[in-house]
Amino acid sequence: MKVKDLIKKYDGKTVVDSISFEIPKGKVTSLIGPNGAGKSTVMGIISRLIARDRGDVAFEGKDISAWKSKELAKRLAILTQTNNIQMKLTVRELVTFGRFPYSAGRNTAEDEKLIDQALAYMELDGIQEQFIDELSGGQRQRAYIAMVIAQDTEYVLLDEPTNNLDIYHASNMMKIVRRLCDELGKTVILVLHEINYAAFYSDYICAFKDGKIFKFGPVEEVMTKENLADIYNVDFEIMEIEGRPLSIYY
Repeated sequence: MKVKDLIKKYDGKTVVDSISFEIPKGKVTSLIGPNGAGKSTVMGIISRLIARDRGDVAFEGKDISAWKSKELAKRLAILTQTNNIQMKLTVRELVTFGRFPYSAGRNTAEDEKLIDQALAYMELDGIQEQFIDELSGGQRQRAYIAMVIAQDTEYVLLDEPTNNLDIYHASNMMKIVRRLCDELGKTVILVLHEINYAAFYSDYICAFKDGKIFKFGPVEEVMTKENLADIYNVDFEIMEIEGRPLSIYY
């Protein structure tokens, strides 16, 4: 996926300003930055949920707008911040939605097999008949990730997947993100506010500030105390845990 000269304005204010970058395949890339920096807007544009004003988004050699929705949904899945489903659904019924681009609701034996695999992968097979609104926040997030896994796309886009989760469930969610890449070969793109999760679980970081890309590169190049101080206007110290940078701000 390649983004070139992307521009988005709201009420005359430029919130995404001439952004260009390329997402490395088969890696975890996190978009970080302060509130209002443009990262979630960029995520919305590259997933075709938000219209761009100018610029190009090339996906597998073709402009993202040229893809038919059904075909795009077989290659790219997105999980947004707000996933409030009003219907009374079981876990299995939710995960089954992941197969809709392929089966349009008429599941084959192969579809059911992939649903079973997604439930097992996320350790949800034991509660698959429970209703979504009866689950804990961590279980619910895992169910949504299982739906994405069942969709079986190479690209997985997650907008703040740790939002509203406690430390235990947020850490488990990031481990799952890492497994999607390492075990299932997915290209994962995340929007994250927690920069230590971004540093520890990502391969690449794209840091935003004031609607522009401040820095893009491997974790070690971006996660320096100088860069973070410039991005967030807060002083940082950096230490390493298991060879990964960990930031402390003060």
